[in-house]
Amino acid sequence: MRRAVCPGSFDPVTNGHLDIIGRASRLFDEVIVGVLINQSKTGVFTVEERIGMLREVTASYDNVRVESFRGLLVDFCRAQQATVLIKGIRAVSDFDYELQMAQMNIGLAGVETLFMPTNPLYSFLSSSLVKDVAKWGGDVSPHVPDLVREALRARLTSPS
Repeated sequence: MRRAVCPGSFDPVTNGHLDIIGRASRLFDEVIVGVLINQSKTGVFTVEERIGMLREVTASYDNVRVESFRGLLVDFCRAQQATVLIKGIRAVSDFDYELQMAQMNIGLAGVETLFMPTNPLYSFLSSSLVKDVAKWGGDVSPHVPDLVREALRARLTSPS
């Protein structure tokens, strides 16, 4: 079975993330979306909330499942019996950072990294940018699923 991991914090999941997950689901028998538990960072959404949203917005993919992990990504890959990571690349700056990570992961555990260029529609999109726009009441509906837009609105906007 060809199994791949799409890792990230997904705080929140964006249409760019979903594009990569969907494309990966056509290439692999199973895609595991790995939600990083990073206790040194406080997210807008809890890990459980992110997992719930991801499960809902990926429900149409029969071969995608969502799990959380902490620690080394390669250890998560071993536990999932996945030998491939899928990483979306938006720009050269992403590649510079991700290449270092890929080289470390192959050295640590033989886990390969495949870089998937982002759809140009999402090349500027990041979770941080979406959170900033939503925080100030901007329209993020073109950039996130409706479920996520509503969750952001409920979490980030205060009553006037």
